[in-house]
Amino acid sequence: MKTFSLFIGMFLAVVVSAVLLLVFGVSFGRPSAASALYNPATEISITGTIEEVQDFTCPVSGREVGRHLQLQTEDGIVQVHLLPSRILRSQRVEFKPGERIAVIGSKTHLLGKDAVIAREVIRGSDTFVFRDKSGSVMMQQ
Repeated sequence: MKTFSLFIGMFLAVVVSAVLLLVFGVSFGRPSAASALYNPATEISITGTIEEVQDFTCPVSGREVGRHLQLQTEDGIVQVHLLPSRILRSQRVEFKPGERIAVIGSKTHLLGKDAVIAREVIRGSDTFVFRDKSGSVMMQQ
C-alpha cells in the first residue's frame, strides 16, 4: 500500500510540474514565433531616437505582451520589436523616450507598419543581445 501511495504521489507531482511549465510558457523545443519571423537575409542596422516605448500583444512575442520601441530614424518611424515584456522586466532592461540607439535586426512589415525584429540594441557603451543570428531568443526569464 505504501508503494502504491508513493507511486501516485510521484505521478501527481510530475503532472502538476508539467502543467505549471506549460502554463508559464515553456516551449519544449518548439521554435518561437520570433525565430519563425526572423529572416537573416533581411538583416539591417538602423539608428535613431526612441519616440515611444509600448507594450502590446504581438506575433513576434508569441502572442504574449511584447515590448516595442517607436524609433525615429532619418527615413521615418520604425517599430522595433524587442522581446516579451516579462523577460525584459526580469532582466531589468529598460529603454526610455529620447534615448539614441542603434538596432541590428530583421527588416519586415508587421501589423501594418515597417518594423525591425531586434537582434541587438546598442545604447552608448551597452549592447543588449536579444537573439542569435538565426532569430532564436537569447535572453530568458
